[in-house]
Amino acid sequence: MLLHRTALMKPWRRLAAVLSAATLSVGLLAGCGSDSADEGDKSSDNAPAAAGAFPVTVEHAFGSTKVSEAPKRVVSVGYTDDQTILAFGIKPVGMVDQYPNPAGKTPDINTQWPWVKDKWGDTKPEVVMKNGDSGPNYEKIAALRPDLIVAVYSEIDQAAYDKLSKIAPTVGRTKAEKEPFSAPWQDNALHIAKALGKAEEGEKMVEDIQGKLDAAKKEHPAFADQKAVVLSWYKDSVAPFTSTDVRGRLTTGIGFKYQTEIDKIADGSFYTQLSPERVDLVDVDRIFVINDKADTEALKKFKLFANLDAVKNGKVSYLLDSEGPAVGAAISQGTLLSMPYAIDELVKSAE
Repeated sequence: MLLHRTALMKPWRRLAAVLSAATLSVGLLAGCGSDSADEGDKSSDNAPAAAGAFPVTVEHAFGSTKVSEAPKRVVSVGYTDDQTILAFGIKPVGMVDQYPNPAGKTPDINTQWPWVKDKWGDTKPEVVMKNGDSGPNYEKIAALRPDLIVAVYSEIDQAAYDKLSKIAPTVGRTKAEKEPFSAPWQDNALHIAKALGKAEEGEKMVEDIQGKLDAAKKEHPAFADQKAVVLSWYKDSVAPFTSTDVRGRLTTGIGFKYQTEIDKIADGSFYTQLSPERVDLVDVDRIFVINDKADTEALKKFKLFANLDAVKNGKVSYLLDSEGPAVGAAISQGTLLSMPYAIDELVKSAE
C-alpha cells in the first residue's frame, strides 16, 4: 500500500512500495538515450504542449532544473504526479501504477478513478514503475523520449535523480521537503505547475481547493473541538498516518485537530505501526479508516480496536480505498483532481 504514499494505492500496497524503495538500486541500463525511442508510445508524438512562459527554472531537493520550452512528452515518476499533470490538460506518456491493476482487467484502474477518467479519455500511458518496485524502469522511460520527467511525489534519491536527469530534464520533490511525502499538497501542486509553465493556473486551482476546505471548516465548527486520526490496518497492526501526510493534512484542513503524538513515534515516516500497548494513541474523538473490505473486516475483529471509545460510540468512518466509490484513494492521493471529491466525501462521512 502506499500507506501514500499517494500515492498514494491501497494504503498497505503503498507502504510496501516505500519499504522496498527506500534506496533505489535499479541500474540505468546501457543505451537509454533517444536512440532507443523507437519502442516508445508513438500515440502521443503529437501531444499538445503545455502553454506557458518558458524557459522556467525549478529549484528542487536535488538542485535546479531548467525547462527550456513547453514539454510535449511528460513522464510522471511520482506516485500521484500524473494527476497533477493531467489537471493542466497534459496527458503523461508514462506514469506509476500506484494501485496494482486487477489481473486481466483493463483499462488500468489508475486511469479510471472518477476524478481522472474523463481527463485520460482513451489514452493508455506506459507504466514506468509499479507500486512495490525498487525503482523506475529507466529503459522504459528513455524509450518514451520524454522532454520532462516529474518526480515530485516520489522517494527517489540523488542517485536515481542523476540517472533520470541523463534521460531528460527532471524535477524532484520540493526543496523544503525534509522527508519524502511530507510536503503540503499545495506545495507539490505549485511546484509541478511551475515546471509546466502553468504557475498562475496552478495558483488559481490551489486557491479554489483551499476555499472549499475553508468553507467545510466554517460550516462544521464542531470539528474544531474534536481530535482525529486517519489509519489503516496493515500487517495485522493498526497503522495511523502522521499529521504531515496528505491524509492528516486533509483532516486538519476541514477543521479537525490531529493526534500529533503519532508524528513523534513515526520518526520522520508518513505512518507508523502501533504495538498493541500503544493502540491507545488512536483512541481519539473521530477515527477515519482507509482500507478495502477484507482489511476493514479484519480491523473490526481486532479487540483492542473494537474496545476504543470512538469505535463503541460510532465515531469511526470506514472509507473504502480502491473499491466502490474509492473515497480512500481520493483522500490518499490528495491531488488537484482528487481533492474536491475527497473533501466532499470526508466531510459527509464525519457529519
